[in-house]
Amino acid sequence: MKTKFNIYITLSLVLVLSASCSDSFLEDKKNYGSYDDTFYQTQERVQNYVDNQYYDFYNAYKSPTASVVGSYTDTYTKMTEELGGTQDLINPGKTFFRSDDASAYYGAKIGTGIVNSPYNRIRECNNLLEDIDVKGANLDKTFRDQAKGQMYYMRAMQYYDLMRTYGPVPLATTVQNAAADNPAIQLPRAKVSEVVDQIVKDLDMAATLLPKEWPGAYGRFTRGAALAQKSRVLLTYASPLFNKNWDGSNERWDAALKAGLAAEAQLTQDGYGLYGSSAKQWEAMFLIDNSFCSEAITVQLCGSGITSTAINNSWEKATRLVSQGGVSGGTPAPKEMIDLFPMADGKRPTAANGYNDFTFFVNRDPRFYRTFAFSGVKWGYKENVNPVLWTYRWLDASNKIGYADGNTSGSSPAFVRKMTNTTASNATNYQFSGTDIFEYRYAELLLNIAECYAALGQTGNTLAYLGRIRNRVGIPSANNYGIGTLADKYAAIEAVLYERRVELAYEGKRYWDVQRWMLYDNETLAGVTGGTVSKLGLAPINGTQRTGNYLQYKNTAPISSDPISAAARAAVVVDPDAANFQTQLTALATFYNNNFIRTALITPLDNFSGLPVKIKFNPNYYIMGLNTTALTQNPWLLQTIGWNDISGGAGTLNYQE
Repeated sequence: MKTKFNIYITLSLVLVLSASCSDSFLEDKKNYGSYDDTFYQTQERVQNYVDNQYYDFYNAYKSPTASVVGSYTDTYTKMTEELGGTQDLINPGKTFFRSDDASAYYGAKIGTGIVNSPYNRIRECNNLLEDIDVKGANLDKTFRDQAKGQMYYMRAMQYYDLMRTYGPVPLATTVQNAAADNPAIQLPRAKVSEVVDQIVKDLDMAATLLPKEWPGAYGRFTRGAALAQKSRVLLTYASPLFNKNWDGSNERWDAALKAGLAAEAQLTQDGYGLYGSSAKQWEAMFLIDNSFCSEAITVQLCGSGITSTAINNSWEKATRLVSQGGVSGGTPAPKEMIDLFPMADGKRPTAANGYNDFTFFVNRDPRFYRTFAFSGVKWGYKENVNPVLWTYRWLDASNKIGYADGNTSGSSPAFVRKMTNTTASNATNYQFSGTDIFEYRYAELLLNIAECYAALGQTGNTLAYLGRIRNRVGIPSANNYGIGTLADKYAAIEAVLYERRVELAYEGKRYWDVQRWMLYDNETLAGVTGGTVSKLGLAPINGTQRTGNYLQYKNTAPISSDPISAAARAAVVVDPDAANFQTQLTALATFYNNNFIRTALITPLDNFSGLPVKIKFNPNYYIMGLNTTALTQNPWLLQTIGWNDISGGAGTLNYQE
């Protein structure tokens, strides 16, 4: 256990809630801001309030592939090349445009009970911001300022995820008392520019109020984190989804660059930076738990407890195979991800650059071996530090199937291992993992800056920042770390987006890059500017599919016993930490060529009722419409373009500015 007493572990603190979840505290929260003056008379009660906000915002954040404040689902990650499996919004057999089909994230009307929804979370932030300096004037000023800084930060993050989901949304920055006949609270949908201005204002305020660190309370939001989030917000605002002049005006890119550089300077001053100088350290970085890591700008602290109050990381359980004590088939990597990572010299994985997609593990980017596991590679856990993953199948003469080591769900020759812990215990099938989750890394901030430089046509600065990312993991510096020469700003943008796919793989970032650059297709809604896929020289994601394969023994064999002996397998084990790792990989490649073939899955990774399907993401999905509940309870709100309102009429609100 990493915790003491009755606690929750949340995004920015090990939260002591023995008091904050007391009956009296919840009674106070029932009335949504109707607190009497005594509530603010003690620092303990106000701290409990702040801690409860952390919990409401981040208690559902249990996997690095999850995103969106409050709900934290991995649905968005599953709509990219990172994970296979058809989701509704990429299913060609389904089309959504009615308000009944729109996202329910916006939330329902506040009722008589506590509802953990976006605008209720905002209301709770507003309440403290309005009252603490008045009703809590007796409290220490530094304490009050830091409490306010955390509320400004959280309010900004909630509006950011509302903006990413819905575009223009109403801005409520004061506590409002619900009344059906009060026009003052019938707020219209603010322009995206107005939402961004409010978010930036909140983050700037947070940066002035928050400390550079929290001695004894690692993980709370800091001034550097507020500035880094500002960089992320302004990068989104400068991107094509919200910026129809992204290719003709530098104003927003300049603002995003300025914010990124300011965040970099502040974080560097405060002791942050890229962690380590090797791929081994890059891997180990993710396992620095409940203590400072220079790479982690914001981090979800998790606990290994089995109590109802502990937040466990679900990632370990999802990624481990049956042979390792897991309960599922692990997290198979689609071929598109296996074929994505650069070669060891940083060049793209093409046949001309020496890439063989059957022996895919030879001569790859050092991050590849820390992101994926494959048959023949060492991948340990607490109860066995030296196990080797083997997942292949074989057929007998009548096509009955045998499986290596009981791994019956080997739908890919490679599995995701990134962010897994070799000291994790399988005693409870990894159910109670306490490995922390990095929500925002210093590397992402550097990539944000690189992207701004790219969009501004400053290719030299783009290469410099990409070089810092690659140098850290040991890619040679020759030929600009294998990137080569960037012909123009479009090639530079594409290079940054490519690097983000590799460096930030399985960290919940890919969908948002696809969304803000509108990469599913060149198709757009009437009145919305797009065409970025062609400008960046990319192929549309629409029409593609995530591909799985079996690794299969070449010859038929009785299913009763593995046709490959234990001694033969032991002779070709590869260990990414071994001094002769490259020699080991060469031997394993020979072993693959001598023993295996790659065959198609019986049921494709992307299927509908067992039949193969290809991704189809419609252009109105980039920005969600308001659902029927929201429109019914707020009839003055306009519906988003591409979505129908509750009466079936076409939405008119264009989110792009």
